[in-house]
Amino acid sequence: MSLDTTIQAKPPVPPRASNFRVLVGRFAGNPLGGVVAALAIIFVVACFLSPYFLTRFNMTIIARSLAFTGLVTIGQSLLMIMGELDLSVGAIGGLAGIASGIMMVQYGLNPWLSLVLCLMLGAGCGLLNGTLVTRLRLHSLVLTIGMAGVYGGAILVVTKGVAITGIPHEIAFLGSGKLAGVPVPFVVLLVCLAIVVFVMQRTPLGRYVYAIGSNPEAARMLGLRVAAIRTAAFATAGFLSALAGILMVARLGSAQPSIGDTWVLSPIAAAVIGGVATTGGIGSPLGAVLGAVIIGIIENIIVLFGISPYWQSIVSGGIVVLAISFDALTRRYLNRGA
Repeated sequence: MSLDTTIQAKPPVPPRASNFRVLVGRFAGNPLGGVVAALAIIFVVACFLSPYFLTRFNMTIIARSLAFTGLVTIGQSLLMIMGELDLSVGAIGGLAGIASGIMMVQYGLNPWLSLVLCLMLGAGCGLLNGTLVTRLRLHSLVLTIGMAGVYGGAILVVTKGVAITGIPHEIAFLGSGKLAGVPVPFVVLLVCLAIVVFVMQRTPLGRYVYAIGSNPEAARMLGLRVAAIRTAAFATAGFLSALAGILMVARLGSAQPSIGDTWVLSPIAAAVIGGVATTGGIGSPLGAVLGAVIIGIIENIIVLFGISPYWQSIVSGGIVVLAISFDALTRRYLNRGA
């Protein structure tokens, strides 16, 4: 009778991740927590930097200016979650604003009918972008650079670079009015954000968007209509950009050809700061809007300190570079330890 002396080997224990890696992983896995913490820090610092920051007048200014870029940011974040980009959103907003001025001033159309038609125009431009991307299988970044030139050129052809004045006072409330002390454009932003967040988190369509952004081929094999959903996302981005353009026209009381010129870099930077991955499949429109709040506060501090507004472009571009670089380095660090 033999004695069994076999020793059972213990299964290998995977190496424990370092505390720093765990911290980075939690930060990257919970982008809303990170962006909220960053927003709180920047807000507190801004309060100490300027005694005029935390005033009702200044908060109203920030909320009103945030509404325009925030609307564009929501649409851009939807596209980025799907792994796409639209660099023509600013031009679409400007084109919708100019079209509304032409309809109301030169053709005498009912202001509200003009606004509805211009919203359809913005959605149509986005629909065109999405159709070209999906049907011709073009890269969205390259295509929308060209379409930005088309839409921007159309603005200059129609206006000759001259603003359209005489906007009816009926719509001034949309840009300058308040509801319960809150600027109307900011209320519009909150309503649009609530609708988009609900769709993304509570409906199958939202899950489809994330699935396409994570792996479009797998989503296609599962039977999802990838091309149709992508096209709808581009149309939504165009609609929101047109809404921002129309609100800006109501705010200024004139249709300026320069509307939308600054709505290209800031929405991308805001989305990345808010946790939207540049590779798609990760992030949320809510985080993107919180990122836009951070950028808005920084730009507001620049104004309060009397720094030239031309620095805002440098700040926006720098934030884009830093945000994208941080996003890439963070994910590379986590993948190395996986």
